[in-house]
Amino acid sequence: MCPPKGRDASTMLRQAAHLKGRVHAVNVTDGSRAVLRMSSWAAAYLLQQQGFEPICQIACRDRNRIALQADLMGIAALGLRNILALTGDPVKAGDHPQAKPVFDLESVRLLRVIGQLNRGVDSEERPLADGATHFFAGAAVDPQSASWSGLQQRFERKLAAGAQFFQTQLITDFERLAKFMDQIAADCGRPILAGIFLLKSAKNALFINRAVPGASIPQHIIDRLAAAPDPLDEGITIAAEQVQQARELCQGVHLMAVRREDLIPEILNRAGIPPLSASPAPLAKRPHSP
Repeated sequence: MCPPKGRDASTMLRQAAHLKGRVHAVNVTDGSRAVLRMSSWAAAYLLQQQGFEPICQIACRDRNRIALQADLMGIAALGLRNILALTGDPVKAGDHPQAKPVFDLESVRLLRVIGQLNRGVDSEERPLADGATHFFAGAAVDPQSASWSGLQQRFERKLAAGAQFFQTQLITDFERLAKFMDQIAADCGRPILAGIFLLKSAKNALFINRAVPGASIPQHIIDRLAAAPDPLDEGITIAAEQVQQARELCQGVHLMAVRREDLIPEILNRAGIPPLSASPAPLAKRPHSP
């Protein structure tokens, strides 16, 4: 879920209400696409107050290591436990292209810092006089990366840095995902959640390809959306098909339906995913899972 742009979180909370009983956790983005929004930790805290299990995304783009650690200690004090450590999209992609990017750390080093805070020390190995954190940290992975060796090396570095779960970038090539699961992630002992994006129209798909770093929605999906009498309904069907494909390959899905989170239950219904009360034990009850 995207935090609001302003102080009023009521729209975000109304969208989230549709997800009760259908999802194990809710991701809260941190300046996704370098677009200004409310801080992820504040939005995550509001969602937690409504009974959700938030995954608070933290990006390195806008803060140095002092600010990152300060925010992480504040996040821990608010009772938020799940963190997705990200490097962050480039500033030029967003709505403040003249902003100065920081990138003092990147995602691997941020994972290491989180591990240090969990051990009760800061990034300089000085003790945290007022208590260690207890974060459950995850990381992003892109199975569709052009460099297979680079993908493997970065995945292994994130594992070594302490990642406890992985969320993939938007997946459209499920053969590639299967290869990743078989050849790279098979013995990692960590759950992989495949990124599934709700495409609302062919125009929306073209925008994603243009504006989202690393996204590559294939032409056959764009053509299918363009030919549909009801593109949004077709997008729901495509997302449901992709959920079905993903559940045969990995441990879960990360559903992205920007500003239409109310449609996620319908995606799950069409994919044959029952409400949580009728589902197997959630990922939170399995080893190494959020």
